[in-house]
Amino acid sequence: MKDAVSIAENVLSGKVSAKEITQAALTRIVARNDELNCFTKITTETALQDAENIDREIIEGKNPGVLTGVPFAVKNLFDIASLTTLAGAKINAENSPAIQDATAIRRLKQAGAVLVGALNMDEYAYGFVTENAHYGATHNPHDLKRVAGGSSGGSAAAVAAGLVPFTLGSDTNGSIRVPAALCGVFGFKPTYGRLSRAGVKLFSSSLDHIGTFTNSVRDIATIFDVLQGEDEKDPICTKRQIVKCLPQLNNDISNLKIAIADDYFTQNAEPAPLAAVQQVAKALNVSEYITIPEAKIARAAAFIITACEGANLHLDKLKNRPQDFDFATRDRFLAGALIPSNWYLQAQRFRCWYRNQVREVFQNVDIIIAPTTPIAAPLIGQKTMILNDQEILVRPHLGLFTQPLSLIGLPVLSIPIKQENSLPLGVQLIAAPYNEALILQVAATLEKQDIISV
Repeated sequence: MKDAVSIAENVLSGKVSAKEITQAALTRIVARNDELNCFTKITTETALQDAENIDREIIEGKNPGVLTGVPFAVKNLFDIASLTTLAGAKINAENSPAIQDATAIRRLKQAGAVLVGALNMDEYAYGFVTENAHYGATHNPHDLKRVAGGSSGGSAAAVAAGLVPFTLGSDTNGSIRVPAALCGVFGFKPTYGRLSRAGVKLFSSSLDHIGTFTNSVRDIATIFDVLQGEDEKDPICTKRQIVKCLPQLNNDISNLKIAIADDYFTQNAEPAPLAAVQQVAKALNVSEYITIPEAKIARAAAFIITACEGANLHLDKLKNRPQDFDFATRDRFLAGALIPSNWYLQAQRFRCWYRNQVREVFQNVDIIIAPTTPIAAPLIGQKTMILNDQEILVRPHLGLFTQPLSLIGLPVLSIPIKQENSLPLGVQLIAAPYNEALILQVAATLEKQDIISV
C-alpha cells in the first residue's frame, strides 16, 4: 500500500491495524536506512504507542481522521516534541529538545497520521543535493550512486523507496521540487503563507514554504486540506478561508488555459527534461507558449535575498564557530554577509516589479508547464555538469527552473514523468497564488493518462 488514503481506508475498515502498518514501516526503514541514509532519527517507541492509541479509538467506534494509521516522517527542521531539531546542523545538536510538535505535525496527528521519524537534509536547508558534511549524503533509491536532491533529500528518498507513503519538507528555492523530480515522486509547494511554518526552523523567511512529498495526487490533496488553516503562531500564515481541494480533484479542466513556459525555461537543459515537458503538453493537448519575463534576473534576485537573509540569521555563529558549519553552507553564508545592502534592496524592488509582471501573465493563462530540473540526478560528489556546451557547477544550478517561481511565492507541483530505462524527471505545474486546486486538477488528469510514474 503506497497510497496514504488507501492505508487509512484499510485501517478504518479493520483489514489491518495501525500498529501493523506502523511496524511494517519501521521494519522497512531499519532494513534500508543504512544504504539510503534518509532518516536522522527513528521514533519507534512513540510511533508504536500512537498507533496503539489509534487502534483503541477505532475499537471504541471513533474515527481518528482521513489519515488514520498512516505513517509519515518530516524533514529534521520541523520541531518534534522531546527531540532536538537539527536542521541538518552539527551546531544545533547542542540545543534543547523541542517542547512541542510543529503545527503541521500536530494537524497531521489530529487527522490520525503516525510520525515515525525525522529526515536528512542539507545544512540549514541551504542546498540542492543533501550531501551533508555532518550527517552524510542521502542516496537516490533509483541509483544509490546518485544524489536524492535537496535540501529535502531525505523526504523525497523516503517516499521514493516506499519507506513511508508521505513526508513533509520545505522549499525556499526549490528544495521540495528538485528532490521530488530527481527521486520520481510528487513534490508540492503551495502558495507562500498558505500553510503554517510554526515550529519549523526558518532559513530565508521571505522565501520559506512547507509542503509535501507523496505517491499520488489524491494524497497531496488530502494532506493539503488537513494542513490548511489560520495559525496565530505564524504571522505569515494566511487568514484566508480554507479551500478544500480533494472535492474538486475530478473537475473538468477542458476550459482551463494551459501554456508552456518558453524563453528562459527552454534553455540550459539537457534534451530529456525538455522532452518531458513536451510529453505533458501533448497529453494535455497544449501547444501554446507563454513568456515569464526576466526569469533570469528573478533567479539572481532569489540568490541575493536567500544569501542575505540566511547569513543574517546565522551571523553570530558564523563569527564565533565557522569551523562547525558544513563548508559548503558556511562559504555561501559568508558571501551573503558581505553582500552590499543596496543589492538586497534592489533585489526586493525587482521582486515587486516581477510579481506584478507575472500577475499580468496569469490574466491570460491558468496553468504554466515548465521543467523542474535541467538534468536527472547527478552522481554523489559530482561538482560540474555541461549545459549548452558550458561547464557549470551542479550544486547551485539544479534550481535553475525552480528559483524564479518561489521568489514570488507561486504554488507549484512537480510531477514525476515516466522515463523508460532511465532516471526520473519532473515537470512543474505552476498557477497564480491560491490556485492550488487548479494545479491538482491538471495533475489528476495527467495521472489518469499514465504518463506519471512513481
